[in-house]
Amino acid sequence: MFRSALRALALLGAMAAGPAVAPALAQDHAHEAEELPHTHFHFAGLFGTVDRSAAQRGFQVYKEVCSACHSMRLLSYRNLLELGLSDAEVRAIAATVTVNDGPNDEGQMFERPGRLSDHFRSPFANDQAARAALNGALPPDLSVITKAREEGPQYVHALLTGYSDPPPGMTMGGGMNYNRYFPGNQIAMTPPLREEGQVEYADGTKATVEQMAFDVVNFLQWAAEPEMEARKRMGVKWVLFLVILGGLAYATKRKIWANVPH
Repeated sequence: MFRSALRALALLGAMAAGPAVAPALAQDHAHEAEELPHTHFHFAGLFGTVDRSAAQRGFQVYKEVCSACHSMRLLSYRNLLELGLSDAEVRAIAATVTVNDGPNDEGQMFERPGRLSDHFRSPFANDQAARAALNGALPPDLSVITKAREEGPQYVHALLTGYSDPPPGMTMGGGMNYNRYFPGNQIAMTPPLREEGQVEYADGTKATVEQMAFDVVNFLQWAAEPEMEARKRMGVKWVLFLVILGGLAYATKRKIWANVPH
C-alpha cells in the first residue's frame, strides 16, 4: 500500500512537470503486479497443521511437473516418510532415479538406483547446464521457496494461477509469459500447470489447476518447515507453562503479603 501511494504521488508530480515524463510513469504503473489474493491454508495460524493428504498430492505434482526444471537439494527421499508415505512407497520412489556413485573397490564410478538416504535428484548437472537448456534462465531451488519469498505460500499459489493473456497494448519480451502477480508481469517460466487432469491423483481428487497449485504449495510449505508442527506444539506448551507459573507467582505473592500492612 505504501509503495502504491508513492507511485501515485510520483505520477501526479510527473503529470505536473510535463507530458514527456507522465506517460512513462503511467506505463510503469500499469505493469505493477496485482495484490496477492488470499488463499486459506490449513498450516496457517498458531494452531495450524500440515494437511498431509494435500501435501502428498503436492509431492506428486512436484515429481511429475515441477521436478523437470526445479531442484529440491535440501530434501532426502527418507524425509517423505515424515509426510505419511510408507517405507515401501518411498523406497520405490527413490529407486526410480539413477544416482552416480563410487568409486567402487576397483576404483570405478558406477550408477545405481536411488536410496532413502539420497537427496532429491536435480534435473540438471549444474547451474550452467540449467541455463543452457532454458535460454539463460536459472530455475530457483524449491527447498525453502515459501520461506524465501515475502508471503511465500500466497505468492507461490498466486504465481501458479496468475497466467493469462497480456492486456491490449502490452508488448511482451521474447520468450516471456504474462503473469498478473509477477513483478513487471513478464516471467520466463512457462505456465507449469496448464490444464485440468495434467496430473492423475492416486486418491481420485479432481486435478484442476487451482487444486494442483493448492496441493503443491502445501508440499512446499512442509518441505520448507518440516518441524513446524513440533515447533507450534512446543510454543503452546511454553505459553501454558508461563501462564500457570505467572498464576502461581501471583498467588504466592498474595499469600506472603496478605498480613502485611500496606
